[in-house]
Amino acid sequence: MSGESDCTRTSPSAGSPSDNELLPDRPKYVCTLSPDLVTKAREELQEKPEWRLRDVQALRDMVCKDYPSLGTCLDDAFLLRFLRARKFDYDRALQLLVNYHTCRRTWPEVFSNLKPSAIKPVLESGFVTVLPHRDPQGRHVVCIRPDRWTPSNYPITENIRAIYLTLEKLIQSEETQVNGIVILADYKGVSLSKASHFGPFVAKKVIGILQDGFPIRIKAVNIINEPRIFKGIFAIIKPFLKEKIANRFFLHGCDLNSLHQNIPPVILPEEYGGTAGKLDISAWNELLLASEEDFLHDFSELVLPCDSSPHDLLVSGDAEEKQCDDSLRGMKPQLYYCY
Repeated sequence: MSGESDCTRTSPSAGSPSDNELLPDRPKYVCTLSPDLVTKAREELQEKPEWRLRDVQALRDMVCKDYPSLGTCLDDAFLLRFLRARKFDYDRALQLLVNYHTCRRTWPEVFSNLKPSAIKPVLESGFVTVLPHRDPQGRHVVCIRPDRWTPSNYPITENIRAIYLTLEKLIQSEETQVNGIVILADYKGVSLSKASHFGPFVAKKVIGILQDGFPIRIKAVNIINEPRIFKGIFAIIKPFLKEKIANRFFLHGCDLNSLHQNIPPVILPEEYGGTAGKLDISAWNELLLASEEDFLHDFSELVLPCDSSPHDLLVSGDAEEKQCDDSLRGMKPQLYYCY
């Protein structure tokens, strides 16, 4: 997680010829990528080791010039997440960083008091976990099981908080920044009443975060055991998906052989036809809960300059409410039809 920082304090344009001399407290970046991952980052993400810190400094300068009130961490390692997620395109990385903070500011139900201990009931339910082994491409597999959620126990936003913290923990790894992640969502037992909690407003917010507001590469979304109701759920989600992301959705139904073409059985638990033993959520829960200190530093309230606003992310105010109301009017008939 990032801590607070001040562009007045961190900008090299503040008058010192040496940023490192000015800020001895800034952690020095040390690359932890293997030689193979350095090569992969160069080929897939346009990351050149010899230019890496120059690129980070360029992004840092842009933040301090264009968004001096952003209240973001400006450490090398933190900014690298955004450059890698946008293939070292400075402008797109800057927009992602601003979107990242804007999402946190505009959805307090999700981002207030955001720390592992606050979502312990969700973790204990098994709603979200991470499989212990990476896939052959070096990607973590995030397993989501909506049937583990009982709506009367806590609102759907608690599930979103748990997913977000899981991603925050994963993205701390440079290996994950380069390789990305895979999602495995098991929709077994999802009923109409449960699906109705995931309306257009929530869908738009979540998709906005995952596509445009978080520095992670989602390489595949594997849906298994989806009931007929999922057609209605996906109909709600699809309008908000970019074509590239939509093409990474794979609907397997109950066909484990189809799933195994995307995720090999050797890393899957027995519940999904794998050979990696029973699904155990305890290891990931312990790891995340032990990371409480990483999440103690709350982000500063984002105050954007009056002439600046993130584009192509969230529709604000009355327009957003109207769009969601219009979508909601058609949602339940559609869900009932699919059910």
